[in-house]
Amino acid sequence: MHPNLLSVLLLLSAAVVAVAVARRFRLPSMLAYLAIGIALGPHGLALLSESADVHIFAEFGVVFLMFSIGLEFSLKRLQAMRSLVFGFGSAQMALTALGTGLVTVLAYGQDWKSGIAVGLAVAMSSTAIVARMLSERFDLHSRSGRQTMGVLLFQDLAVAPCLILLPALAASGDELWRSLAVAAAQAIAVLALLIWLGKKLMARIFDAAAKIRSNEVLVLTTLWIVVGLSFLTAQNGLSLALGAFVGGMLISETVYRHHVEADIRPFRDILLGLFFVTVGMMLDLQYVLANAHKLLLAVVLLIGGKALVMLLITRVARTPLVASLRTSAQLAQGGEFGLVLIELARQLQLISVNVFQMTLSAMLLSMFIAPFLIARAARLSGDLGRGDWAHKATVIHTIAVHSLDLGQHVVICGYGRTGQRIAEFLGIENIPFIALDVDPQRIADARAQGINVVFGNADRPEVLQAAGISRARAVVVSYPDAHSAERVLRIVRGTRPDIAIVVRTADDKDVARLKAAGATEVIPEVLESSLLIAAETLVHAGIPMKKAIQHVRAARAERYASLRDYYAPAKK
Repeated sequence: MHPNLLSVLLLLSAAVVAVAVARRFRLPSMLAYLAIGIALGPHGLALLSESADVHIFAEFGVVFLMFSIGLEFSLKRLQAMRSLVFGFGSAQMALTALGTGLVTVLAYGQDWKSGIAVGLAVAMSSTAIVARMLSERFDLHSRSGRQTMGVLLFQDLAVAPCLILLPALAASGDELWRSLAVAAAQAIAVLALLIWLGKKLMARIFDAAAKIRSNEVLVLTTLWIVVGLSFLTAQNGLSLALGAFVGGMLISETVYRHHVEADIRPFRDILLGLFFVTVGMMLDLQYVLANAHKLLLAVVLLIGGKALVMLLITRVARTPLVASLRTSAQLAQGGEFGLVLIELARQLQLISVNVFQMTLSAMLLSMFIAPFLIARAARLSGDLGRGDWAHKATVIHTIAVHSLDLGQHVVICGYGRTGQRIAEFLGIENIPFIALDVDPQRIADARAQGINVVFGNADRPEVLQAAGISRARAVVVSYPDAHSAERVLRIVRGTRPDIAIVVRTADDKDVARLKAAGATEVIPEVLESSLLIAAETLVHAGIPMKKAIQHVRAARAERYASLRDYYAPAKK
């Protein structure tokens, strides 16, 4: 029997159970993977051992995550973010490294080289944790999400100079500045070349693959691009993840973006889970327990210090307070590249064993805390305009003005494709409505067409009151975020127990919860699409159209209580 087969089986068994438990209690699955690493790793039950092969596969989890994030960011969007990447990012790195370095030198009695090494390691935040949470919460393109991703991208760019700087510190300072200048020039040249060639070749490559009409070839082409670009950046002193991000960003400019995203997701999720397992394996629980008081202080300083730095930077840049708080919480943890730097500093003997263990443990614990901190900050600051009180007042006033003349209207929460179709039907029937959305571009486009769409988060009581919920005849929640929809339901039901509320959801798993929260009807997209597909299949199989429609009506009558009388077969 293969010697590692039992370890693989054990890892998969633990993953199935731990992830299922995490999902049951609505916790991020990454916490389940971290717990597996701690429990089964060398410092726990020692049932799993660290190896170079495991770490390579785990690193590719971050690579595929950055690739999928790149799919969300076009070149135009990244160009628009350059001030965030190089402004916010450089300020965060410099201030965090300086503050941490001073604490290391003054409080722990280390020399200045140790201070720089620890400072650079602590300055890194976790792309794997933060980007995944922002993506799951549809928060990548919010103001705080853009600021956070800008800083994370700068940190990825800074990895290469840091990997050159640490060995230079361990040797001599004579070649330091020349090495850094060479590394920076090389990084700029490589990225510029990749982007220039990629813009010319990416669409052609996928067009050629698509002509073969094989999904297998498209998947292999995607994997080839991810691994190939990661290899090129790694060969030139940059991070693997940065090459993958560039690849995703280039593909986002093509028509294959959504197809590629669906193909890559299984690889990303499995390998990223393995990465978090390896992170958990690094935490030495015995050291944590033996130095609990010192470690607690280190964790507080790390999280509090990084959050304070970002709060100051964003407030100086005149970011609204709520968005500043969210950005600060999203970046207040250690990162995977920080773990690489602190390990390199130990190998180069820039830091002592005690400083290494303390810093490593504090970074790992901060990564454990990060999902809870981010979620808590989102709940506390999930405000209407994600802005300060003056901005809130402006938003409320604008909504109130646009709903002032309305009565017996419909409040549409979310003006995406579903919300737009609902508004179109209401307009045909001359039913007044007001739509709430948080995408400025979408709102501007709608307003240009004379459609009554305003900026505001529908899960805030002030927004719904300003939208005239007390005078409305119905509410529609047209976006797929079940947690936000549940908040809308509880707010509306607290004011209008009698009003009809129709909620959209992706599938059946949230129907019971949303019904319990007060939804009049919940429409799962998967059900409606399956009914249409089933009816079309019956027709093409020779069943008369009338009979196929009867099957659909019967299924709807069974599923939708409020429409049962309409869909029920007529009595003979």
